[in-house]
Amino acid sequence: MAEVEMYKRTPLEQDLFVRRSKETMRGQVMMFSLMIFMTLVSFTFVVAYQQGVDGFSKYLVIPVLFLFASVQVALQLYYFMHMKDKGHGVPQMFMFTGVVFAFVIPLTFVTIVWW
Repeated sequence: MAEVEMYKRTPLEQDLFVRRSKETMRGQVMMFSLMIFMTLVSFTFVVAYQQGVDGFSKYLVIPVLFLFASVQVALQLYYFMHMKDKGHGVPQMFMFTGVVFAFVIPLTFVTIVWW
């Protein structure tokens, strides 16, 4: 059975821990609010396009939706999956390598087929 070791924090360490926890929570709430805002803007763009509002063509709406989606994925990786914290270098490397392969391989096959 594993032994449990108790560690008592000094008041200064406890204050630092509380301050860092507050900063982390503030960042989480800000990122969540930003993602909700981006989602609402995305829905507004789609509704405006479907209602035929001038200036909202599919050549504007689709790239903006992809841009917002990619920004939201990056924010979710870094803030909600704690990729911004120390000690996540190897998972980041594997994820970015997967993203590069996911982009390069279809690009290669599309290039071979079209030319």
